[in-house]
Amino acid sequence: QVQLVESGGGLVQAGGSLRLSCAASGRTFSSYGMGWFRQAPGKEREFVAAISWSATTTYYQDSMKGRFTISRDNAKNTVYLQMNSLKPEDTAVYYCAASRSLSSTRYYIASWYDAWGQGTQVTVSS
Repeated sequence: QVQLVESGGGLVQAGGSLRLSCAASGRTFSSYGMGWFRQAPGKEREFVAAISWSATTTYYQDSMKGRFTISRDNAKNTVYLQMNSLKPEDTAVYYCAASRSLSSTRYYIASWYDAWGQGTQVTVSS
């Protein structure tokens, strides 16, 4: 099973950008679908974006389409989340997750992910 470590969070002004990274350990990273979720204080964890093992398919929460881009580099065992035009409501802890069974019908369901990182804080000031 992979182990995941996120980085790249921080404080940014509204309209700014951040790129989150998630480094995975293990030789089987390329066989996992990967996702990003976030959790704001007092709210449930919500799906942000996901990418298939081959990077040929990506999924986004509707409110993030056009602002966020998920990508991966299997040679570096890393998945990225580029976030542009950030809004104060994007403030949350962002988690990356790995799934052996990512599919078009359950990519947004947290329980289908097998491994999680510890999270990285993103704060967007107005």
